[in-house]
Amino acid sequence: MTIRETAIAKLQQLSEPLLQEVTDFIDFVIHKHQVKIADSQPDESLVEKWSQWFEAVDSLFL
Repeated sequence: MTIRETAIAKLQQLSEPLLQEVTDFIDFVIHKHQVKIADSQPDESLVEKWSQWFEAVDSLFL
């Protein structure tokens, strides 16, 4: 049995109030993971600005 199948089997045994609590927790975990992904990816405009700066500095030494 996979972890997904085990989780589904356990979910099917829960009462509605407990199922709502699990659903809320799942939403929290998903949101937390999405925030970590967003924080770990640099802003494209910032990357472009740094790239332009490095090109400008490099051209000073040519």
